[in-house]
Amino acid sequence: MDKFLLVGLGNPGEKYHDTKHNIGFRIANLLVKRFQSDFKLVKYGELAAFKIKGHQIYVLKPSTFMNLSGKAVRYHMLHNKIKLNNLLIFTDDLHLPFGNIRLKSKGSDGGHNGHKDIIEKLSTSDYPRLRFGIGNKFQKGSQSNYVLSDWTDKESIQLDNFIDLAVDAIVNFCILGLDNTMSQFNS
Repeated sequence: MDKFLLVGLGNPGEKYHDTKHNIGFRIANLLVKRFQSDFKLVKYGELAAFKIKGHQIYVLKPSTFMNLSGKAVRYHMLHNKIKLNNLLIFTDDLHLPFGNIRLKSKGSDGGHNGHKDIIEKLSTSDYPRLRFGIGNKFQKGSQSNYVLSDWTDKESIQLDNFIDLAVDAIVNFCILGLDNTMSQFNS
């Protein structure tokens, strides 16, 4: 039986709950809700477990803060004996327009501190990832304020539909693999 570790990146705490940077947590929450599971407090985060078509699925929301996500990812990969190609990290991306999703089999950190720490802790950048576009409508030098800001009213209206699409892509990844999912969801 294949086992998957699906990791939504974000920052713990109510202060960050509705920020753009926490889209990974929002996606993880909907995924776990869709499969009628619950998160349990575990070492370095919250973990939910369920099955999709015979595959064992673990969904992780690290409690280590975004910039230290690699510690939690590495621990849960080793603890649950997850193969690198069955890891999927989902997070915000400034380089994509709002609501667009893009799956990749590997890549650089792209300026994202969560990916930077994961790459460092895993000693590789060859892991699947789903990037969720948050746009880049900010003044030069205010990137941190932008990613830590709440969604606008206009974005909030569309956000649930985009999150639903991201969850569909993640489920597809677990059932049919990365290549099929990339061809179906990367537009």
